[in-house]
Amino acid sequence: MLRCHNLTSFRSQSDTHVVIAALKRADNDLSSFQPKVFKVDSHLGIAMAGLTADGRVLCRYMRSECVNHRFVYESPLATTRLVTQIADKSQANTQRSWKRPYGVGLLVAGHDSTGPHLFQTCPSGNFYEFKAMAIGARSQASKTYLEKTFTTFPGASLEELCRHALLALREAAADGELTAKNASLAFVGKDTPFTLVEDLQPYLQALAAEGAQPQAEAMAAEAQPPPPQEEDAAAMES
Repeated sequence: MLRCHNLTSFRSQSDTHVVIAALKRADNDLSSFQPKVFKVDSHLGIAMAGLTADGRVLCRYMRSECVNHRFVYESPLATTRLVTQIADKSQANTQRSWKRPYGVGLLVAGHDSTGPHLFQTCPSGNFYEFKAMAIGARSQASKTYLEKTFTTFPGASLEELCRHALLALREAAADGELTAKNASLAFVGKDTPFTLVEDLQPYLQALAAEGAQPQAEAMAAEAQPPPPQEEDAAAMES
């Protein structure tokens, strides 16, 4: 797992789709939120944790490789092959005295002829494939949620995966609140191109309504009068 200090990225995978979500942060109240989820190709996208500048360099390289592959072979570049190239490029920087390692970790989500995939890449050049993964600051809370729910992901619908993504992301939020400004959500899958959700408000409202329902039930249960005691029941019978 890669630990960074400015993002938590989450990913979950079903048998047909991959969902990635990211928590954006601003340096102060006057600055804007930096985007952390980027489209690479119609079948592939990334979420980054770490130095945004290094992440953009790798993203530009990935886009170039996808375009070249489509031009030569007239087909999308396989996710596994692209991740391997990124890993080799990252590892080479660790062996050059005049270079430094890339200070960014990536979650690469894609769907190709072999199905949905998500890989995590590290600055060291290592890469791993996961069913669900979270990286970045306070990502342990998200990982705990994923460990409890990942067994339900294979048969889940796209809407359910998006819900799990936002719930896991909310676990890593410092104040426990997600907004349309500080959260990003994207998905890709079978017959579904990589899509970055522009309007998160419907998803957030659904989560708020879901969280309000148990609270309303608990308040209603507390408001109910206690059941009659045995003495009261006996008095009523007489």
